[in-house]
Amino acid sequence: MSNVVNSITAPDHKRQRELRFLLLYTFIMVTGFFMLMPLVAVHFVNNVGMTATMVGLALAVRQLTQQGLTVLGGLLSDYFGIKLVMCCGVLLRALGFAVLAWTNSAALLFVALIISALGGALFEAPYQASIVTLTSEKERSHYYLLSNVVGGVASTIGPLLGIALLQYDFKAVCLGAATCFLINFFIAIFLLPGLKKQATEKSEPLINNIHLVMKNKYFMFFICTMIGYWFTAMQVNISFPLWVEMLTGNQESVGVMYALSAAITVLLQYPLVKWLERWLATHQILTLGMGIMSLAIGMIAFIDTFFLFLICIAVFTLGVLLTRPTQQSITAALSDKNALGTFMGISSLGLAIGGGLGNFIGGWLFDISKTYQMSGLPWLVFCSVGLLSTLAMFLMFNRNAFSRQMASI
Repeated sequence: MSNVVNSITAPDHKRQRELRFLLLYTFIMVTGFFMLMPLVAVHFVNNVGMTATMVGLALAVRQLTQQGLTVLGGLLSDYFGIKLVMCCGVLLRALGFAVLAWTNSAALLFVALIISALGGALFEAPYQASIVTLTSEKERSHYYLLSNVVGGVASTIGPLLGIALLQYDFKAVCLGAATCFLINFFIAIFLLPGLKKQATEKSEPLINNIHLVMKNKYFMFFICTMIGYWFTAMQVNISFPLWVEMLTGNQESVGVMYALSAAITVLLQYPLVKWLERWLATHQILTLGMGIMSLAIGMIAFIDTFFLFLICIAVFTLGVLLTRPTQQSITAALSDKNALGTFMGISSLGLAIGGGLGNFIGGWLFDISKTYQMSGLPWLVFCSVGLLSTLAMFLMFNRNAFSRQMASI
């Protein structure tokens, strides 16, 4: 792995240091998120007494708010600079998570999640733009792989820390997660580079950046096709933890599920993706991963034990670890470097729509499946959506014009 770091950070020492600090930022960000978010659905459904549909709707609003407004964070970072917008974002995320500690009603749940979502909307695009700015096109895929390995370690530690803090109470979990983002505020101020703003230097109105994105038909086709992928992938925040808790009767099993998924990511993501790159193009690896994810989530409809569920999670994770770095590489490659923040922001619209629908429909289907004893229904729906998205991606990538565009990645 040290070879990967060296290949990414060469040739200058300053960029090497900045990329390492960005990895530290990534680690703390993912730890804080996974410390809390996997427990939100279980806590508010089983401990507070809300319906899964209501909690799913709240999570959907959070998703739509964050990813839907990420384009605003991108525009602001292009105008005011990356560091300022990122710092404001992590402070808002910390505030939103802190408010969750005292939430005991649906209204306050929506308020807390919207505050945290506004924070994410501000820091996500600048964060992604930092990666694209600090890495060359040749080394970027390696950095995404390394970043995802770091994220995998963090997503292992996060749920385990959350479960440990839950022994005190849910407030401790929320405040622990908020502290992670407060730490990232200081990392962003003192350790991350003050990357230059773009739009103001060129004296172009921000609306021109939007037009630049809309004219890029390949980019827009790709983002639209990713909606079904995110619909399926976001079940890790709603359907998976609710199903695990119902299957085992204890919240600790949620941590076991996330730990298994993260361990597989840490151990296999880099070597597996690098091995597949010898035989397949980046877009082919992405399509393969989407297909594996979809079939794995469909398998859950036919199992009824925690052990078999963990096998499905393992297969699902294999699909995820193929899709995450490859979709990031394709998004970056299709973006215009003169408006990175805006492109990174609009790329989140697929996650906003797909993830928002996934959270709401996932919670609603969970309630339906319990009421009518149709336990397999949600998983077959998720599988169908995922496979349709995979087919659309396959057809899109096999168009001659798009294939030529992908050949450079």
